[in-house]
Amino acid sequence: MIEQRQLQQCRNELLSRKETVKKHVKDYYGLGLEHNKESTSELSNYDNHPGDTGTELFEREKDIALNDHAEQELKDIDTALQAIDQGTYDKCEECGAEIPAQRLLSMPTTRRCIQHAEHHISKTRPVEEDVIHSSINEMESEVDEEKSTIFDAEDSWQRVEKYGSSDGPSDFYDSQKDYDDMFFNSDELVGSVEELEGFLLSDINGKFIGVNEKHERYEDYLDENDIGSILYSER
Repeated sequence: MIEQRQLQQCRNELLSRKETVKKHVKDYYGLGLEHNKESTSELSNYDNHPGDTGTELFEREKDIALNDHAEQELKDIDTALQAIDQGTYDKCEECGAEIPAQRLLSMPTTRRCIQHAEHHISKTRPVEEDVIHSSINEMESEVDEEKSTIFDAEDSWQRVEKYGSSDGPSDFYDSQKDYDDMFFNSDELVGSVEELEGFLLSDINGKFIGVNEKHERYEDYLDENDIGSILYSER
């Protein structure tokens, strides 16, 4: 059973910690009043590079998370102080067993014995991680990627990544890439199966209306290398 001296020590620690946490929550980093642009001193959120505000975004998310932890700690402190006033501070709220004084002194906000504390700690990963992975190459799918023509997660990422990413020429093994092609599998064909098919243009009804600028570059390439076709080396 916890002694009166030890109980008073726990109360003093709880009250002292409560004052500290209340100041933290009251300050709130201005998160509830300021717009993101004002808190980060950015003139606009429409940046040319998504990494421009990466640090500021992380710090803002961290401040919000720390504030959430502080609010939860304040609730735990009030619950512990209420238990002291009711005379149930050293009783486990789950089983009613006595909580050792040593545990209360080391963790004044605890309301459970060590046997029941573990039941409230989540050790599982988020369920969405079963289908979402950090890398596109790890995306599990029953569809054969070589034969599939569906618009999948890889296509979605490529479509968005065209607008810019933090990748540069040094992130790719292909030294011929330029800054317009700094995205995953940028050399894949879109809208055609063979390279030659990408030269043709058609209207909304599928009627042939001419060739595009790629065909002109293709002809220049053939002339420079004195070949008749990339499929046949002889003219």
